[in-house]
This record gives sequence, C-alpha cells and structure tokens, in this order.
Amino acid sequence: MELHEVLKQFKPDKQQLIPVLQKVQEEFGYVSDDSVREISRYMRIAPSEIFGVLTFYGLFRTKPTGKNLIMVCRGTACHIRGGERVLAAVENKLGIHEGESTPDLKYTLETVACIGCCALAPTMMVGKETHGRMSPQRVGEILGDHK
Repeated sequence: MELHEVLKQFKPDKQQLIPVLQKVQEEFGYVSDDSVREISRYMRIAPSEIFGVLTFYGLFRTKPTGKNLIMVCRGTACHIRGGERVLAAVENKLGIHEGESTPDLKYTLETVACIGCCALAPTMMVGKETHGRMSPQRVGEILGDHK
C-alpha cells in the first residue's frame, strides 16, 4: 500500500494525527522522515509538531525495525533476578545494543519497564512469545545460531 492510500482513509484533521501515525506505522513498520513530510502536507500540520508527537509517545518508531522485536524486561523483579545479564547476553549474541537492529533487520532489541510476568522473572519477549525464568544460557537457545 502506498502512503497516499493510507492518508486517503483519514480526513485532514489535526485530531486524526495519532490514528494516521498508527496506521502508517502498521503499514510500513515505522514512520519515516519522508512520511512525516507527506503527512504534514496532507494534514496541514508542521513537521516539527508531528515529530513532537512521534517522540513523545514511546509506541512510535522513526527508523526501520527488525522482523523480530526482542523486549527485555527491566522491571524490579526482573532486575533483581538477573535481567541485566539477560540483556547483556542478547546484546552479545546479536552484536547490537538496546534500541538497535541487526544489519539484516532480523532483530530489534528494546527494553521495557515491565512485561507483566513478574512471577516468571527475568523475562523477555520475542515477538508475541514470552520467555520466563531467563538466563544468559537460555538466550542462546531461544535465539539459535543468529550472530
């Protein structure tokens, strides 16, 4: 789907900005600088205002993300039970840091304040699959041979 087709689904109304950004991200995986310029023209909103919304809300992405989103929990229970070691193991395994994607865009690594599975701490998610009672060794098992 082309961006102009996405935009046609919405009225050029400032109140529609967040739904527009959500739909653009859903269709393309992130909201690019080029998309911001086109949204700006269509909705008659300054690009700086759109960037303000994009950077205020943590759910929006402004750069391409990997096919598999890995989220490592940094909540209290996970922190106490070794979440930092799990994060370090993922970073080491994939050769990336928090907020980065592998060059082949197979993985993107993020941390979250809480996954909501404190009884299974430390936890991480790969896509929609939650993995509890994580250890650095299990990271290798879950992510396989990717390097």
